[in-house]
Amino acid sequence: MASPRSTDTPLGAQTGRTVIVTGASGGLGLVTARELSLAGARVVLAVRNVEAGQRAAASLDGPAEVRELDLASLASIRRFADGWTGPVQVLVNNAGVANTPLRRTEDGFELQFGTNHLGHFALTNLLLPYLTDRVVTVASTAHRAAGLELDDLNWTRRRYRPMAAYAQSKLANLLFTLELQRRLTAGGSPVRALAAHPGVAASELNRNLGPAMALVDRTVGRLIRQSAAAGARPTLVAATRDLPGGSYLGPDGAREQRGRPTMVGRSALASDPELAGRLWAMSEQLTGVGFGLPVAA
Repeated sequence: MASPRSTDTPLGAQTGRTVIVTGASGGLGLVTARELSLAGARVVLAVRNVEAGQRAAASLDGPAEVRELDLASLASIRRFADGWTGPVQVLVNNAGVANTPLRRTEDGFELQFGTNHLGHFALTNLLLPYLTDRVVTVASTAHRAAGLELDDLNWTRRRYRPMAAYAQSKLANLLFTLELQRRLTAGGSPVRALAAHPGVAASELNRNLGPAMALVDRTVGRLIRQSAAAGARPTLVAATRDLPGGSYLGPDGAREQRGRPTMVGRSALASDPELAGRLWAMSEQLTGVGFGLPVAA
C-alpha cells in the first residue's frame, strides 16, 4: 500500500529522476525524501547515521538508497563523492545543525559553519560533474540577522554566540547559491542553483537550545510553528518546478513564518555578488575543493 502524502504540494511525475537529499533520516529531510519518492523519484538518503537512514528509507514508497555522509568531515564527503557514478538530477542540501555550543568539525571548522555551509559547498562541487538539473540549498530567515566576518568565519577570535553562528551559516548558504548560479551561467551549464527556507517549522534543529530558549520555543513556538510537511513545501517546489536559477522560496505568510510556497526576498548582504565571490574564494581555500565544472575561457 502506498504511503500517505505528507503535503498537498503537487510535484508532477518525478519518474526516472535521481535525487540526493542530505540529512534525510528525519524532519524536513525525511518529508522531502518521502514526497519525491511518492512522485516516482529514486531517492538517495545521504545521512550520518546509516541505521536511522535505513529506517527512514524503509518508510518510503518508492526506490530508495542509503549512503553514509558526514558533512562535518571532508574525508567523508570525498568518500561519498568518489563512490558516486551516473547522473543525478537534483541535489537537496538539507542537512544542518543549529544553535550548538562551540564545537569543531573533524577538520577544525566551527561546527555550524562547517556543516551547514562548508560541507555542502564541498559536496556540491564534487558532485557537479554528475548533476544535470539543479542544486537546492535549504536556508533560513535567520540569515537576515547575520553578518559575515570573512577574517573569522570559524569563530577563533570572536566571542562565540550560537545563534549568531547559525545565522552566519544560513547567510553563507544564500551567498553560495548566488555565486554558484553566477558560475553555472558563465560556464554555459544548464544546472540551476536555488534556495528555499521552511519558515518556522517543526524540526530537530532546536534540540540544542538552552533551558530558557527551549521554554520560549515550546510556548511561543507552538503558536506559530507549522508542520514539517508544510515546512518542506518550499524545498519541494524548488526541487521540481521550472524556476529560474537563483530563485529563493519560502512561505507566503506574515514574516515568512508559515504559509504556501512563494518567491521571497533576501537581505542586502545575501544579495551582494562581491561578498559572495569572496566567500567562495575563502570556502575553496578552507576545503581544498574548487568549482566542480570547467571554467569558460
